[in-house]
Amino acid sequence: MGKEIHTTGVFADGPDEGRLQWEAPKLVFRGRERRVWSGEGLKGLRADAGDLVLADGSRVHLGEVQAARWADAIANPKGRLDKLGVKPGMRVCVLEVEDGAFPAELAERDAAPIDDLSGLDLLFYGADSVEALGRIETLVPALAEKGALWVVSRKGKAATVRDVDVMAAAKSFGLVDNKVVGFSETLTALRFVRRRV
Repeated sequence: MGKEIHTTGVFADGPDEGRLQWEAPKLVFRGRERRVWSGEGLKGLRADAGDLVLADGSRVHLGEVQAARWADAIANPKGRLDKLGVKPGMRVCVLEVEDGAFPAELAERDAAPIDDLSGLDLLFYGADSVEALGRIETLVPALAEKGALWVVSRKGKAATVRDVDVMAAAKSFGLVDNKVVGFSETLTALRFVRRRV
């Protein structure tokens, strides 16, 4: 997931209070009015005196440290593999994920998908049904001690399983969720690791 914070801002139509969210490629402020910036609207964005300042003159107060962090994150957005924690040399497996470009991206990162279901650093598993969620139990032993399972499913109106269903299924097999990432325009991914004892 990107960044999100409750804050105040000053806009062309006056001050407002609400939630600011960064989920590349959009910056969204939800207050009395919904405001969205992307593309050209984000060019020249900068941190100034604790505010995030946009090209249109809008100022959103975040504090010195957070304003600098947000400005850097927006100016230098992470790619999908960075968000998913894929590092060169990792043992990675992809099962039932409907994204033809993903294996090639992994190979470019020197983390080409393998078929061996053992000692995996990352396992990406596509699950869009209750039956598919039931298979998680058989996948847990494939993870290395500190390995992670990413459950990838459809998002929005096309979703056939809810995130709470995915979390409940994974938790029933001894896993805990610790991250969510927008996998693509149509898919979301929830990350699970073994529960620490």
